[in-house]
Amino acid sequence: MQKLIQWIDDRLPIVDAYNKHLGKYYAPKNFNVWYFFGSLALLVLVNQLVTGIWLTMSYNPSAEGAFASVEYIMRDVQWGWLLRYLHSTGASAFFVVVYLHMFRGLMYGSYQKPRELIWIFGMLIYLVLMAEAFMGYLLPWGQMSYWGAQVIVNLFGAIPVIGDDLSLWIRGDYLISGITLNRFFALHVIALPIVLLGLVVLHILALHEVGSNNPDGIDIKKNKDENGIPKDGIPFHPYYSVHDLVGVAVFLFVFCIVVFFFPEMGGLFLEKPNFEPANALKTPEHIAPVWYFTPFYAMLRAVTVDLFGLPAKFWGVVVMGAAIAILFVLPWLDRSPVRSIRYKGMLSKIALALFVISFVILGYLGIVPATAGRTLLAQVLTTLYFLYFILMPFYTRMEKTKPVPERVTG
Repeated sequence: MQKLIQWIDDRLPIVDAYNKHLGKYYAPKNFNVWYFFGSLALLVLVNQLVTGIWLTMSYNPSAEGAFASVEYIMRDVQWGWLLRYLHSTGASAFFVVVYLHMFRGLMYGSYQKPRELIWIFGMLIYLVLMAEAFMGYLLPWGQMSYWGAQVIVNLFGAIPVIGDDLSLWIRGDYLISGITLNRFFALHVIALPIVLLGLVVLHILALHEVGSNNPDGIDIKKNKDENGIPKDGIPFHPYYSVHDLVGVAVFLFVFCIVVFFFPEMGGLFLEKPNFEPANALKTPEHIAPVWYFTPFYAMLRAVTVDLFGLPAKFWGVVVMGAAIAILFVLPWLDRSPVRSIRYKGMLSKIALALFVISFVILGYLGIVPATAGRTLLAQVLTTLYFLYFILMPFYTRMEKTKPVPERVTG
């Protein structure tokens, strides 16, 4: 057996890859609960791929048959209801895990040198994940799926000169139709998953090249023993691979409770209008995107003034796009000499708290119907969101930081 393994390894270095990324990949020994979410994101990704494949076997990507095929999956396919709920709940779980993973990065400065590329790959994963979720949202061909897609695609029409042609190109038709459904289906099940998997691989390779960050923001490679092994590092396997099983168990417990008892989450995961087939002649009373898009949707709606001869709708799209784009330049905005929020000054802590509060409340405002008061609040919170980034080069440079220990703490 050993000779067979050696023969294979001489031609395909599986053992070397195992050692580099698991057995001899030394991770900081002070990982805390926030470091579960990277592994959980991979777990949810596998869930989405497996359940998506099985759902595709019974799904009919046509305007005439899409809604009926979903009903067929729910009622007649053996365990079809479970597969559908695992997939729909998994979509929301994916964003919950990813948002918490991103928050961990913001807290501990995981975007700072030398991990800028890891952050960029992570943000690209986030973008592709949003596109993947948007494409998949149309596939049930329910009322909210149809009209939500109609609203989002029409936003591109606000772009001067190219807007109408761009909207037409995305739809493949002059309105959301079976052609759009086929196009979104192909992107959702083939193109975007391939891109997503590629980015995940690059994200992990980039991480393992420079090493993992930790709650102290200390580079463990600076303190090595006589064998060149980091004194504050432990092999990822078996220590963290087994340790992560605890997080997986807790996550699966909560996930299964939602799947079996609250799969619709009161209309947050699966909206009530989506249990009606798409009707181009009947507009739902209130149209809103699914919850993980609503912070940016609230920013879009917060813009109500025409500027420079261009409509408010266009500037709303600009604000929404800028809210995502500004995350890409975060590594170059933070001028703090320390990484972790543990050792940053009070200004950074207040700024991060206001940023998180603003994002969460914007998420709520994007779900509920707009009123004058809610629009004003959304405008204030959108301003706070952008000020977190715009002022970062100043408050991170001027604040007094705490001394960082030479070795990692608990």
